Amino acid sequence: MSPVAKVSEFHREGNDWFCKTGLSSDITVVVDDVKFHLHKFPLVSKCGKLARMYEDSNITGKESLWTTVLEEFPGGADNFLIVARFCYGTRVDINSKNIVSTHCAADYLEMTNEYGEDNLISQVETFLHKHVLRSWKDCILALQSCNPVLKTAEKLQTIPKIMNAVSTMVCTDPSLFGWPMMMYGTLQSPGGSILWNGINTGARMRSAGSDWWYEDVSYLSVDLFKRLIKTMETKGIRAESLAGAMMYYARKYLPGLGRWQSGTSGDSSKSRRRVVSFSLATASSPSSMSPVDQIALLETILSLLPEKRGRSFCKFLLGLLRVAFILGVDGNSVKKLEKRIGMQLELATLENLLILNYSDSETLYNVDCVERIICHFVSSLSSSQLPEFSPPSLDPVTSPTSVPLRKVAKMVDNYMAEVASDVNLKPNKMRSLAAALPESSRPLYDGLYRAFDIYFKEHPWLSERDKEQLCNIMDYQRLSIDACAHASHNDRLPLRVVLQVLFFEQMHLRTALAGGLNVTNTETAPAVTIPGGRTGQEIVQRDGWVTIVRQNQVLKVDMQKMRSRVGELEDEFQSIKQEMKKRVSKSSSSMSSPRLVKLGCKFLLPRASDAKNDTVHSSVSSTPRSATADQTLPHSSRHSKHRKSFSFFG
Repeated sequence: MSPVAKVSEFHREGNDWFCKTGLSSDITVVVDDVKFHLHKFPLVSKCGKLARMYEDSNITGKESLWTTVLEEFPGGADNFLIVARFCYGTRVDINSKNIVSTHCAADYLEMTNEYGEDNLISQVETFLHKHVLRSWKDCILALQSCNPVLKTAEKLQTIPKIMNAVSTMVCTDPSLFGWPMMMYGTLQSPGGSILWNGINTGARMRSAGSDWWYEDVSYLSVDLFKRLIKTMETKGIRAESLAGAMMYYARKYLPGLGRWQSGTSGDSSKSRRRVVSFSLATASSPSSMSPVDQIALLETILSLLPEKRGRSFCKFLLGLLRVAFILGVDGNSVKKLEKRIGMQLELATLENLLILNYSDSETLYNVDCVERIICHFVSSLSSSQLPEFSPPSLDPVTSPTSVPLRKVAKMVDNYMAEVASDVNLKPNKMRSLAAALPESSRPLYDGLYRAFDIYFKEHPWLSERDKEQLCNIMDYQRLSIDACAHASHNDRLPLRVVLQVLFFEQMHLRTALAGGLNVTNTETAPAVTIPGGRTGQEIVQRDGWVTIVRQNQVLKVDMQKMRSRVGELEDEFQSIKQEMKKRVSKSSSSMSSPRLVKLGCKFLLPRASDAKNDTVHSSVSSTPRSATADQTLPHSSRHSKHRKSFSFFG
């Protein structure tokens, strides 16, 4: 009787496995330092590799003990135990979790039909095609368990077969390939109702969307996930679905990316300063990744991402860039991310653009990174498309690049206003940020003026030269009336800038007055009849006459306010002149020789030191702005000229 017929069970004693057959063992197989004390006949009759090794050993005699070592056995000692049970004829449980490793082990031992009918290789392949490849859950389990034997399974084409099956199922209605539909989802019966403990509850589930498979494939290793995505690309699956799967996978394993993408509640300024947690211990994550694995994952995701545009996709790219700075990814990956973000910067938001500085830099925010992104955005627009190079007949508003440019300009101005409160931010950084965009990107410079004003407020130690260099970037003609009014009373601005703002403010008022006169003339003009029976006044009314009248009323109110402000400035200037006259007359009477020579409305100071002392004393009762204006002759001259330019109000 063969030992197979007397087998009762396998049992383990320490690091040795024994098979109870009533006969002594005549063969010892060593796998990963684990010894299997077995019998020659059942193994040699099923395994071609062991039969050939036994013949080459030249062992004679029935009582001789043969020992062999199986190097690099697929699946290790646990997998060899499955093979040994099969050789002895005991019941072997082949399932989706061990089918890949069992197939590799059977191929290693050459367990073909040549060494026995319906041998292990034949049974494994039959189970693979009839059961595993037809079930979504079994395919996912098989892929999850194949990491230890990945190279061997790749040679046997087992992994490509399973991935092709998974890709086909993704393209198909998930209700067609059995239930439960998803491995980690809600159990669903073939009829579509929800199951509880296998009982039909009668509740209907919503139809599965295109992202139903994201959760299951996120449990695969990085290498398997990469191969699966490439297989799906060859099957023609839409790039949007693949990008969604990659975004889901990255949010699950990269530190903090899930929280940034899901959004935060409460104060946004506080949420941006939260400490980043590197912990990946979540309920759904199978295991945590080391920083090295996280860097490899980020680079893999970046290499797989398709050329896609969209608000959520741009937000995801900015999140990846933030994680790249945290993990210290090499410069090439960072450059790729910055370039891809720059290609669709108009879709970004201010909150996602505020990237903290994780290096040893003194600044709170990574301003250099944002500047590079802006440069990529500008370079992505060809010179022929920029509005300033458009033909005169083309309206800049309808230009294909004017809308993205203006969106980005508004966002950059708001970004500068946010980072302006950083005391370590240098003026040249603010200047380079403001000058990174072309002039045509800003129809109004109010946002840039607001950013500079905040910067001047938080940096009171700036010199007048630094302030003027920043302000020179602004186009004062593109400041609104409200911005001009604020700038004219802003003590933080240099006096030269204030005078220029006042000059252009007057130009705005003259233009507004001229527009009001034109509207008045239009009201009294006779009606012009146009072919078709319609008059010119009817056409004007149809095209927005009511809107023009309302705008004219608003302009009139603004002009009244400006008249009152100009009057206040003139009164203040007159009071300063009278105060200076009194002080000069007092000082002249107390000295033997005249110290001052009166020339018109100005006073010539023969000695700079004396004049400076008089001016400082006279400024006690005046405003700071007026005192600054009277310290030097050129500034006083500008005020005098400016006063004459407002004479049309008198």
